[in-house]
Amino acid sequence: MAEGCGLATDRATLLSLYDLDAGGFRNLDEITGFAAQLCDVPIALVSIVEDVRQRFLSRVGLDAEETPRDVSFCALAMLREEIFLVPDATRDPRFADNALVTGAPHIRFYAGAPLVSADGAPLGALCVIDTVPRPDLTPLQRQGLTLLARQVMVELEGRRRDRDTILRQRMDAAAVAESDRLFRSLADTMPQMVWSTLADGYHDYYNARWYEYTGVPTGSTDGEAWNGMFHPDDQDRAWTRWRHSLTTGEPYEIEYRLRHHGGDYRWTLGRALPIRDGDGAIVRWIGTCTEIHEQKLMMEEREMIAHELSHRIKNIFSVIAGLIGLSARQHPAIADVADDLRDRILALGRAHDFVRPHSAESAPQVGGGQASLWGLLDQIFAPYGNEAGSRILLSGDDPAIDDRSATPLALLFHELATNAAKYGALSVAEGRIDLHIRVEGEDIHIDWQEEHGPVVVPGGADGFGNRLMTLSVERQLGGRIERDWRPDGLRISLWIPSRSMSRTAGTA
Repeated sequence: MAEGCGLATDRATLLSLYDLDAGGFRNLDEITGFAAQLCDVPIALVSIVEDVRQRFLSRVGLDAEETPRDVSFCALAMLREEIFLVPDATRDPRFADNALVTGAPHIRFYAGAPLVSADGAPLGALCVIDTVPRPDLTPLQRQGLTLLARQVMVELEGRRRDRDTILRQRMDAAAVAESDRLFRSLADTMPQMVWSTLADGYHDYYNARWYEYTGVPTGSTDGEAWNGMFHPDDQDRAWTRWRHSLTTGEPYEIEYRLRHHGGDYRWTLGRALPIRDGDGAIVRWIGTCTEIHEQKLMMEEREMIAHELSHRIKNIFSVIAGLIGLSARQHPAIADVADDLRDRILALGRAHDFVRPHSAESAPQVGGGQASLWGLLDQIFAPYGNEAGSRILLSGDDPAIDDRSATPLALLFHELATNAAKYGALSVAEGRIDLHIRVEGEDIHIDWQEEHGPVVVPGGADGFGNRLMTLSVERQLGGRIERDWRPDGLRISLWIPSRSMSRTAGTA
């Protein structure tokens, strides 16, 4: 197929007929999302190839809105009559030096179904991309990608403008019926259970896999009868979540136990997305059910083992502290050193129990159960209160922490509090400490300010306590520490990267 195909207009004029700059490609977003799931790839695109660039009307897994045409795979795919396949771009001389292969997004596998206008002009491609080589798509994936490419063209032709009247054409009833037939044919060949509802949530379609899995007669779960397929303990929760999605338009996602044709209930992941018209109104919901029973049981087993290991680790901390205490009683000369060491071991035990509780009862309650810095500090500072309450006042932000950061943080603040109790603000009745925490870009800035305590002479930089704090902050957390020995009390400033505090920092 030669580009142009007898068209009397140049490419820019051809593409202007589709009013692409007007946006409103929600339906294409549903198609690219479905294509990515169908082909099990991280990236799917609807690409329109222009004179000097390719623009992406819809994309999944890629931030770029366009790339130059000279690096476009789709510029070749659109000239084919069938799917254009590149199993490994690094081994294909046409693409080995391509900037999209040598750099982000590091394309390895590419499959593109051509997008061709009603009068035969190539426009671009619906493509799926993987970052690892693959020999081919499965026959089902090939069929599905071709059908989805036709559906893209149904959407584009439906908005095509006549050059004289500048009015958008509407899809006729035959095109809609054909699109629905293709969807049902594709859904019936998928291994997942697929269903759809009207805009008001009335279930009017289930694919063949649903009836095969549940063993119920065809049509018996239409309307609201679907909820009866769930475990009695899950029905209210599933129905409440579904009504919330219908009211708000938010995607539906829930785990529940679905009745199998064998009579047992198996854990299943239910998902649904709304399909909207050009004005943004929901016209239909498309959903899937995926069995996750084995994964769920495996996760529960892993969690049980983790709790048992956590319990044993906590016991080890207690045993070590007990051995230290026993040694101190037998050798009074090392009592002071033993007390310091035992206190540090117990601080580590509190940190471990906070981020990895050995039972539901011991789980932290701060932030709805998520471990946070304030929650850990409350436990570390608990021994330093009096009748009036805590003498260490926390203020500012409360960042999340995890098991990696809890240990060095516990050692650091245990050391600061112990030194303050021995030599600083907490060694006198009127002394207090202000601890302020704030998020500054990618860092957590922590200020420790002692007030109303005795004048403290700076300690040696090579003392064990100072070396322990430096090790905790700089080597284990990748941060930095500054000490300021002021007349009114010691001030310590810490800057710790957010990513060192919690693995999930900055990903929300």
